[in-house]
Amino acid sequence: MNIGQGLRARVVFALFLSAGLLPPAWAGAQPAPVAPPAVVVPKPASLSQLAANSWTLARKDDIEGLLQLGEQFKGTGDAQGTALAQAYAQLEANLAKREAQRQAQGAKLSAKIAELLAKEHTPLNLSNALKEGVELHMLTKAGERDALLAQPQMQDLIKEADAAARDAEAKGDWILANELFARLHLLLEEPGTYKHDWRRMSERLTMLRLYNPKRFYDLRSARQMLEEDKKPLPPYNDTGENYADKLRGIDRRSVVTALQRAAERHVERRKTSDMLIGGLTSVRTLVTTHDLDEVFPGLNDQAALADFVGFIDRKIAQLSAPAQQPTPLQVDQLLGELGALSARTIKVPDGAILHEFGSGAFDRLDEFSEIIWPDQVARFRRMTEGSFIGVGIQIQMDEESQLIKVVQPIEGTPAAKAGVQSGDLIKKINEKSAVGMGLDQAIEQITGKAGTPVSMTMDRDGKEIVFNMIRNRIPIRTAKGWKRTGNADVDWDWFIDRDAGIGYVRLSGFNETTTQELHDAVKAMGAGLRGLILDLRFNPGGLLNEAVTVSNTFIPKGTIVYTESAGGKREQTEGAEPEGQLVKDIPVIVLINDGSASASEIVSGAIRHYSRLNEIPALVMGSRSFGKGSVQNVMPLGRDMQMKLTTQYYHLPGGELIHRREGAKSWGVEPTLHVEMLPKQIGDALTLRLDADAPPEGRVVRKPRDGEEPLGDPNPDRLINEGFDLQLETALLLLRTQSAAAKTATAQGHKPTPN
Repeated sequence: MNIGQGLRARVVFALFLSAGLLPPAWAGAQPAPVAPPAVVVPKPASLSQLAANSWTLARKDDIEGLLQLGEQFKGTGDAQGTALAQAYAQLEANLAKREAQRQAQGAKLSAKIAELLAKEHTPLNLSNALKEGVELHMLTKAGERDALLAQPQMQDLIKEADAAARDAEAKGDWILANELFARLHLLLEEPGTYKHDWRRMSERLTMLRLYNPKRFYDLRSARQMLEEDKKPLPPYNDTGENYADKLRGIDRRSVVTALQRAAERHVERRKTSDMLIGGLTSVRTLVTTHDLDEVFPGLNDQAALADFVGFIDRKIAQLSAPAQQPTPLQVDQLLGELGALSARTIKVPDGAILHEFGSGAFDRLDEFSEIIWPDQVARFRRMTEGSFIGVGIQIQMDEESQLIKVVQPIEGTPAAKAGVQSGDLIKKINEKSAVGMGLDQAIEQITGKAGTPVSMTMDRDGKEIVFNMIRNRIPIRTAKGWKRTGNADVDWDWFIDRDAGIGYVRLSGFNETTTQELHDAVKAMGAGLRGLILDLRFNPGGLLNEAVTVSNTFIPKGTIVYTESAGGKREQTEGAEPEGQLVKDIPVIVLINDGSASASEIVSGAIRHYSRLNEIPALVMGSRSFGKGSVQNVMPLGRDMQMKLTTQYYHLPGGELIHRREGAKSWGVEPTLHVEMLPKQIGDALTLRLDADAPPEGRVVRKPRDGEEPLGDPNPDRLINEGFDLQLETALLLLRTQSAAAKTATAQGHKPTPN
């Protein structure tokens, strides 16, 4: 009788005894004694088993299981296992630290909101309370956010802020109205409650920025002065701010052509009538925006303005239920009527009417379709090409001085050769004062044709230095490593853990050299590479063909991405080829977050797909990506204009739609393993990474903002050792387990098998 049978016999005996039905053969008999089961001490799991279990738990999105597994690495009996157990304990401590910070910061934010709501409900107080509310919402776990918004304090805040925003807009306080609506939108982005209010206010400010930039600047300065201990902005600088120059080249035919193409080719096949309503609404916003009457005096004629607005309202009513969609000829006639009426009444120039009509019409399509106006063409080309013509400096606004500051010069460029250093403040460009300039103004002055001269006067520690440079083509490198080893863009240590053979490549975008840069980095790591982190966080995307070839670096065959046009018609399919694969048989972890968009979503989505099929040893880790999965075709509009139109949507190999459509509940790429970071952790990690990326020569550590603690030494190792970057720390730990198992297998004469 085995142990199971003995137990069953005793149970049956007890049942018969309790019922008085003891069989005769058992009467008076005693059950035979059963020896207790032997205690079996389980054999400690091997390092390879634990590594495999770690990978499996990560694929199941089980972070708690991973932490529990960490203790078992002590039982492997070697130094590698002990080190991994310590690393797991550190990760667990950092995750606990995150939760403690969540609680502490949440309590602090709630108290601050209550304090602000207890004061007078001025627009400024309410805006500041909303700022705290948005941060509290981001801090709260996803499943608890609806409950947070339902709290009486948050409901009161939303109600009061709504009323203040509408009152500010009615009074023409565009800056505060926009600020309030923008923060309300961030708080209630999921249902889209304030999306249209925020976009309307953004539109007003864009118009003010174009047509009356001095008033826009003055409003910004006045807003800044509302804060304690804030100085006004420097005197306004009007360099390059003539709206008439920016409207030059706009013509009616180009706008009509743009609307016709949009109606025929947009992926959602939007109605022409809807676009016309959007265009008319935008023109209505233009003529009813206070402060523009300084530029267009005809808007002060209330009777003329009423005639013009009345015409717009009647046309919108007619278009709301058209018998049939307007033809291009009818669109042209409408624009002709609008221009002629403006000339008779409010006298707003045709260029301005066409500009706002076209922008408003395209706004009804999607957020990525647009008319690229004559003054924007050069800037658009700079954004889409892998290089630009300039002097080779990265710039930002310095909050303390309100001057434009050099973040860093790019090695080998005219600026670096001339001696420009990080931290230099730009005082003049070509002898014109740069004080009061915005970033766009400065960029327009610094860039130009290759071979042309540009002079810049810099303030360095109170001393002015003049740099005379010749503009040249500046390449944009997108691949960055773990730690700087020199001043050139290629001077990187690509290993985040050289002993374990773990590489690290961060891609900042996808231009025509991205795949080659990635391949060069992988080849530089050589045969010692036993695991790789591909960091795509905050990568906005770029070229499709580069997304495909970067994906192919890890995927040997199969579909990478395909597109569908209107009606779900499958169009283009992009796939991987065996000769394109460079990284083989080593584990790879891809990091993504809500700043990963477009091409980075194609790469991470394709890698996730084939990892789920066990065709490649890879994981995608972090948080859900942005959800920008649409194809924009750029088309010419006459001599001076272009248009960018969404014509297709990207789909991943499994059929998932990347793009976040209106009202969608799911979008983007969901990571295999979710690892959350708090807003402050993200901000601190980004700041530390930015400081660490600066070339060692002339490096200037960023000064902390008011109320911030200095981050100190810009050493990227601190991202892991001090718990700044939990996503990176988790990825590195998982790859270290795989590397340790591979080392052990190799030492024992076995061929390492990726998990």
